[in-house]
Amino acid sequence: MTTENLTVSIIQAELSWENKDVNFRKFDELINSIEIDTDLIVLPEMFSTGFSMNAENLYDEPEGQTLSWMRHHAKLKKAAITGSAIIKDHNQCFNRLFFVEPNGDYQTYDKRHLFTLAGEEKHYSAGQDKLILDYKGWKICPMVCYDLRFPAWIRNQEDYDLLIFVANWPAMRIKAWDTLLQARAIENMSYTIGVNRIGEDGNGYPHCGHSAIYDALGEKITTDLFEEAFVETKTLSKQELIQIRDKFGFLRDRDEFKVN
Repeated sequence: MTTENLTVSIIQAELSWENKDVNFRKFDELINSIEIDTDLIVLPEMFSTGFSMNAENLYDEPEGQTLSWMRHHAKLKKAAITGSAIIKDHNQCFNRLFFVEPNGDYQTYDKRHLFTLAGEEKHYSAGQDKLILDYKGWKICPMVCYDLRFPAWIRNQEDYDLLIFVANWPAMRIKAWDTLLQARAIENMSYTIGVNRIGEDGNGYPHCGHSAIYDALGEKITTDLFEEAFVETKTLSKQELIQIRDKFGFLRDRDEFKVN
């Protein structure tokens, strides 16, 4: 097992409602502001539009503008980049997360748990497959927003090392975001990243960020619960993760099950 570290940059920003051009330009600047060498850049959910149900007017093709833009920055920064966008594939719209590597290779995850409180299931199709990917010797499990509330789907059956949530999580339920992010890190003995947006969306719902990184014991290793735009880069230690798992061994006692 590799013991290499992984340097991760998280970007919390205000999203311009349903305005791809403005959002792409905004993230151009934020990504270019990363002066430290980094391995992975994490953006919010639907980073180019905000969490919109206007899928039929905003969707991108599977290998359209969004993927091209992400490939450009991955190559330029020599780092993987991940975030979700509205994608139409085979006549179905998905809240699709892309994980794009510096060489242009990519993998996708379609949001499994659609947010029925906002009617997401009326406009998008749910994904069926959990994604565990390998990147620089790290096993990574990416998820999208509402998935955070479903621990059986997220459960670390695969010995992944890093759990990622990209989100548009509203301020009125931010306590749940903070609590569940920490809980997912603890129960899965995994580094856990949550990247949320800030600002008011087109439906009038405010968002207050609280993007963070937790270690495998649930200790927050980012500096604060910032409620404004920021970019923060942290280095995750594989050796420390191995030592924690070897010392406590909680994953060895997990139940084996399958989610249909």
